[in-house]
Amino acid sequence: MPYLSRIYLKNDHPKDHPFNLPFLSKGLDLRFKSNVTFFVGENGIGKSTLLEAIAEKCDFNVSGGSRNHNYNFHKTESELSEYLTLSWKTKTGQGFFMRAESFFNFATYIDEVAKEDRRVLDAYGGKSLHQQSHGEAFLSLFHNHFQNGLYILDEPESALSPQRQLSLLSIIHKLEKAGKAQFIISSHSPILMSYPGAEIYLLDDQIQRTHYKETEHYQLTKNFLDSPELYFRHLFEDY
Repeated sequence: MPYLSRIYLKNDHPKDHPFNLPFLSKGLDLRFKSNVTFFVGENGIGKSTLLEAIAEKCDFNVSGGSRNHNYNFHKTESELSEYLTLSWKTKTGQGFFMRAESFFNFATYIDEVAKEDRRVLDAYGGKSLHQQSHGEAFLSLFHNHFQNGLYILDEPESALSPQRQLSLLSIIHKLEKAGKAQFIISSHSPILMSYPGAEIYLLDDQIQRTHYKETEHYQLTKNFLDSPELYFRHLFEDY
């Protein structure tokens, strides 16, 4: 069963941003029944804002990291976390907030800490994240640092090849089937969101549960790969 069982928004929240995001217009009350949950939707709809608010309520570093990573790069101005309530099946302080957009800064922070104690790098494959490719660094984090707890991942596929996305699926499966981990993931990847038994929530003019094959990500990707020339006729004037 998931560690985090429910998130909901208090009714006395302000009306300005981010509370005026379309998917929050009818309030927010989600119950997690799976150990793996995906938030999907168009760019700018508010997926990252919601993940950040959850991470902040868990006391994770909103720049990316766990409770124990003390640095500040990304400063949120969102008030969403102040009005968000989390309910737990089993409360845990273990976990990690991984935001792809600021991973470079997290890697730099780890390098600075490692100057004082090289053993810090053991949790990241034994060498600096900056000495690995972007995708290798992501997988070093997933392989070596993820164990027990709640893992909040914001577009983890951004540096991963399709093959490496399959590797991430394997890591997720190993941890969640052992009852050790819960994952809440924002993604555009049809590969990742295919995870068996995952709950998928579409953030649009409301937030609603959807099926993998009903997502635009799946349908558009499949239709394009089946008949790319049909799309080229619309995209290219001279095709």
